[in-house]
Amino acid sequence: MSLSITHRHIEVFRAVMTAGSVTEAAALLHSSQPTVSRELARLEYLLGYALFERVRGRLKANARALALFDEVQRSYQSLDHIADRARALGRAEQAVRLSVLCLPALSHALLPGTCADFIARHSGVQLTVTPQESPLLEEWMSAQRFDLGLTEQVHQAPAGTQLLPLLAMDEVCILPAGHALLAQSMLTPADFEGFDFVSLSADDPYRAQLDAIFAQQGVSRRLRMETHSAVAVCAMVSAGLGLAIVNPLTALALAGPQLHLRPFSVSVPFKVAALLPLHRPAQPLVGELIECLKRETENLQIRFTGAAN
Repeated sequence: MSLSITHRHIEVFRAVMTAGSVTEAAALLHSSQPTVSRELARLEYLLGYALFERVRGRLKANARALALFDEVQRSYQSLDHIADRARALGRAEQAVRLSVLCLPALSHALLPGTCADFIARHSGVQLTVTPQESPLLEEWMSAQRFDLGLTEQVHQAPAGTQLLPLLAMDEVCILPAGHALLAQSMLTPADFEGFDFVSLSADDPYRAQLDAIFAQQGVSRRLRMETHSAVAVCAMVSAGLGLAIVNPLTALALAGPQLHLRPFSVSVPFKVAALLPLHRPAQPLVGELIECLKRETENLQIRFTGAAN
């Protein structure tokens, strides 16, 4: 029986609830009072229960009507949202939403400047930035879930994506304020001998590379602290808990009076690449977002040269 209820019945019910009377509901619907009364009676018949009490010729909604009206309102609010979105799709940039998936380090070290540049040029665009670690980042890009991905050290594009190199730098040494090694313009592995060192976690690929370098050089550091992120490493070094080697973007973002940068004599490559989904519908302005990324990486490289001297 419920299958016989039509959108027209719901529309009439909503109009009566909103207007407060059959007469005013008829005016809202550009219909007649008898027609509205007939449709309302039909709805109650199909439901098998009354929605209104008739008091002195007027309708008074009962508890069931109030509960049903709440549900109807939620449905209409969703419809209004759809309508707003449909209208926005016809207003050029107002229709554009770009979703970016990136490693957590890039969300605070590379994207803020990039997004500021991009939004200054396209104020109506909506950007969503989602941080995620590998390998989920690559899996989600292969699944075509985002318009753009940003990752590190990718030698081959994940399935279903195109790889676009953006940045190639080296890992950098970071030191706390007042440290004796700040007198040097560049640090070698031997300079770390006997000093406290803050490491990334044992399963981090950069940690493995650095441990191998110091082992080959026969350098013994005091490894008393390790943590999971470059941001946390920088915070520990700023607090005077040791030296460290981290990616240049995070180091530059957090550099200041308590955190200083120096180049490392051994090259530990740090590369950033964009991943473009090959089978996701193309979004306008993705190309311009990539241009903003390129400008930001150039600016960061210039800033790094100045900060490391």
